[in-house]
Amino acid sequence: MIFDNIRRTLLEPLWDEGPNGIFLLFNGLRETVVITAVAIAFGIALGIVISLLRMSRNRLVSGLARAYTEIIRGTPLLVQLLIIYFVVFQAVDLNKTMAAVIAFGLNSGAYISEIIRAGIQAVSPGQMEAARSLGMPFGMAMKEIILPQAVKNILPALGNEFVVLLKETSIVGFIGGNDLMRAGNKIRSITYEATIPLFSTAIVYLVITFTLSQLLIKFERRLHTSD
Repeated sequence: MIFDNIRRTLLEPLWDEGPNGIFLLFNGLRETVVITAVAIAFGIALGIVISLLRMSRNRLVSGLARAYTEIIRGTPLLVQLLIIYFVVFQAVDLNKTMAAVIAFGLNSGAYISEIIRAGIQAVSPGQMEAARSLGMPFGMAMKEIILPQAVKNILPALGNEFVVLLKETSIVGFIGGNDLMRAGNKIRSITYEATIPLFSTAIVYLVITFTLSQLLIKFERRLHTSD
């Protein structure tokens, strides 16, 4: 009897045969993880490029990179997502997941570029001078000498950006994406029960972000063991 009451109270709002209920939650979780993972990869690659452009001695190149970061950081992510989906790709039948990846990647790239730039500038200029004096090209010196040291400095801030990006994917539902947050809202509309679906969604987000934070902490400790 007690088990039946617990099941009825906690699971029935989430469980329904077919595509509804708990299956919606799992499908939403998968969508959220895919968007986050691909957007992070895109954001890191873009952030490295933008950070190097920001430090360029060419004023035009540096100015364009700075304008990009200021525009992206100065406008809400939700507005950027809506512009990407409803304006930029209006004439193209763009997949909602791809639109979300592009929007989150562009947004994350601006923040990551500033994080990477700060990490690179924190490395002593003598490191680059020593590498160049040994005959290393700029690109090789940056890849082999500067960036590995910068990564150790920026890892906490970079990890925080990953966590923020994961939570920000909850706005994908504004363009009709089937992410974790929208799955919770669908369950709420089906069952007319708000408490369990919303708390379940929050718990899933908490578990993912906590796991990601612990993995980053372990990775950071492993990097510092080589110092």
